[in-house]
Amino acid sequence: MKESKKKNGNLKAPEKLMILVTIVDRRKTEFYLDVLTGYEVNLQTVAYGYGTAPVEFDVLGLGGEGKAVIFSVIKKSNVKSALEALDEKFKTIRHGKGIAYTLPINSMIGVYIYQFLSNQKDTLLGEAN
Repeated sequence: MKESKKKNGNLKAPEKLMILVTIVDRRKTEFYLDVLTGYEVNLQTVAYGYGTAPVEFDVLGLGGEGKAVIFSVIKKSNVKSALEALDEKFKTIRHGKGIAYTLPINSMIGVYIYQFLSNQKDTLLGEAN
């Protein structure tokens, strides 16, 4: 479904975007970046850090070893399937535990920025010609 197409002469509202935050073991960063790319994620940023939880409270696996925090911009319609895929990977990949959650993007300025973040390459290329 294209956000830029007209329906009955009126412009259709753009699809909402979310920030998907994924915290994983540093050794698995590239693996999870590749997984998320399959869900039309056009922009990803990684911040590296270390867990701060004491060993006795390390229920979530965030203590000790280096972690990667992946910030991805994703269409709201792809969030459910991306979270399901991440959940499956967290359960089945060795040293693949992690946490994932989303944050809404409530406002944005600029049509071209929205088109880039929502992965509308064909719209961007069509206007450039």
